[in-house]
Amino acid sequence: MSPALVKRQATQVALSAIAVDVFLVSVFPVYWMLNTSLLPNNLIRGPVPHFWPDEFTLRNYELVLSGEGRAPFLPALGNSLMVTLLTVMVALLFAFLAALAVTRFRFRGRKAFILTILVIQMIPGEAMIVSTFRVLDGWQLLNTIVGLTLVYVATVLPFTIWTLRGFVNGVPIELEEAAMIDGCTRTQAFWRVTFPLLAPGLVATGVFAFIQAWNEFLLALVVMSRPEMMTLPVWLRTFQQATQTTNWAAIMAGSTLMAIPVIIFFLVVQGRMTSGLVAGAVKG
Repeated sequence: MSPALVKRQATQVALSAIAVDVFLVSVFPVYWMLNTSLLPNNLIRGPVPHFWPDEFTLRNYELVLSGEGRAPFLPALGNSLMVTLLTVMVALLFAFLAALAVTRFRFRGRKAFILTILVIQMIPGEAMIVSTFRVLDGWQLLNTIVGLTLVYVATVLPFTIWTLRGFVNGVPIELEEAAMIDGCTRTQAFWRVTFPLLAPGLVATGVFAFIQAWNEFLLALVVMSRPEMMTLPVWLRTFQQATQTTNWAAIMAGSTLMAIPVIIFFLVVQGRMTSGLVAGAVKG
């Protein structure tokens, strides 16, 4: 066996070992959350760690779903789903139109608009909490799905515009021009040629917008103060009380249930995410 082949195999083994280590480090917190949710709370608070559910119980999930002494789980789940799905749809619609405008057209103020998007992304959301609260209060939109959706759309829109701008910029305008030469109108060329190539970008951007809206806590805490209007991140906070011991097992059970919709959403759209941007350019 030649030294070059031995060196190549050693490199592959080392890279494989590093990949396995990264995978284990990434997966272990998820496993620990699931494992903790299946253990009694007294074992979790004990000095001996339990790396598997040796005293398996579903009591934590029963406590979460029954809503004993706190806001119930299902209304919070419904609020989160409604707000997140509305945010994704509205944000993708406006971001897609804005990305097309700044990429395909030249107009006065175009560069200033792009620069404004970058500047807005640098502003932390915490700096606008008071002004956001006062605006929503003046519009009578506190503790409403519409109010929180508007806040989330404003939050994720700069990122989605900037991301979709890169995807649109990656599709050559010559493809549309070639379709127009073959007899398509500009609208037909866009929907038949350009839009299918942009679908993976829309899906990928939608996933990031979904995760950002689903996991957001601070703005939901300020806007949704009523128990029946809580989203899941705010609802999860109700397990921590100043006068009682924190039930970490129930928190882990709630966190597990909270992660399931994100996993399902990702599994549904992952086929479009992994497809190539120009996969349709060579199809006849």
